[in-house]
Amino acid sequence: MTSFDKRTAADPATASAAAPAETPFLSVRDLKVHFSTEDGTVKAVDGLSFDLMRGKTLGIVGESGSGKSVTNLTILGLHDKRSTTVEGSIVLDGQELTGAGDRTLEKLRGNKMSMIFQDALTSLSPYHTVGRQIGEVYAKHTGCSKKEARARAVEMLRRVGIPQPDMRVDDYPHQFSGGMRQRAMIAMALVCDPELLIADEPTTALDVTVQAQILDLLKDLQREFGTAIIFITHDLGVIADLADDVMVMYGGRVVERGTKEEVLETPDHPYTWGLLSSVPRLDASVDVPLVPIPGSPPSLLNPPSGCRFNPRCAYASEVGDGVCTVERPPLVLTAGRGAACHLTPEQKKTIFTDTVQPLLG
Repeated sequence: MTSFDKRTAADPATASAAAPAETPFLSVRDLKVHFSTEDGTVKAVDGLSFDLMRGKTLGIVGESGSGKSVTNLTILGLHDKRSTTVEGSIVLDGQELTGAGDRTLEKLRGNKMSMIFQDALTSLSPYHTVGRQIGEVYAKHTGCSKKEARARAVEMLRRVGIPQPDMRVDDYPHQFSGGMRQRAMIAMALVCDPELLIADEPTTALDVTVQAQILDLLKDLQREFGTAIIFITHDLGVIADLADDVMVMYGGRVVERGTKEEVLETPDHPYTWGLLSSVPRLDASVDVPLVPIPGSPPSLLNPPSGCRFNPRCAYASEVGDGVCTVERPPLVLTAGRGAACHLTPEQKKTIFTDTVQPLLG
């Protein structure tokens, strides 16, 4: 089996034949993920829906505890089934994953879908060489020999830019730098040519130079193989560089959705306004203070009623009659664009123009 011979998604005709443009490669509908704990039920994800096409990148942003990682671990079937209740539908390339058995999900993980975790040092075993760990994934799904698995590991390390891969394949994770470990994790995630790649804040602990190299690598691989990517991050700069579409999550729900340009340039939800206003600007004076979002994210054991952002929202009073505290705002999408907020379009336009836009520049 030669390098990347399972897919030839670089050929548009091949990608089109595999999945028509109008058919989502990944479709999630009304996903709910609840954890049972001694203190009660944690509603980690509460009614999530989105689509992802082949060759596209969906950026998911939000504070810690918003449900980003739980969503994607559930897609991969890596949640604890003993204490977790999952409702809704997850369809990957026409195959329903909700309720699928462990053996089915194991065959898909690494082969059809894969994940790059945030901390490569803790995700890689310190007891085995990097090459062995990459090769074992390949051997499991292809049944190849140890020699073939090693050759594939060398090939993948070379593909992700590790120098002298035929020598470094026998090194242990602690012998790699942080950036090289992350590249090794990407090599492991891509060794079986997955068609869906989930990246969970893979550049958080890296310096900006290495971060840029990792992002360029992901973009190159996507262009070459038509991979669908879900990129989880709190870094809006990364989203601006990598994503096609953006989904903003808060308290286990989606509060805004749109293209990268729509969400970053004309945000439509008070929470997104807050995220963008708290980002430092290169063209701003050092004397200009950042504008943080007041308060803390909600407890998902006992989340606020109505709009979950209402306790921290500076504009809830403008809606009137306490609507934000009792009614959940629906996420109504028009051509993939929308925000779950009770403010009227006119109110949001005025607030954005008068208050938010001056902060964003």
